[in-house]
Amino acid sequence: MDDIAAMAVAPVSGDCSAAASQVVAETGGDLLSVQLTSDGQCVVTVLIPGNGGRPKKVTMRVPM
Repeated sequence: MDDIAAMAVAPVSGDCSAAASQVVAETGGDLLSVQLTSDGQCVVTVLIPGNGGRPKKVTMRVPM
């Protein structure tokens, strides 16, 4: 699933695809969104599955 998430990001923010893959790998979550900020950082949001409850939303900033 990680490969699919990274490919889905590439057309939107090609420069942030590596950052998105890194965050997904580190957290084990599902990619929700990726944005490139004006200061050159990637803001990556993932959903981390919970124990039968709602998934936890985690947002991380990754420098390029």
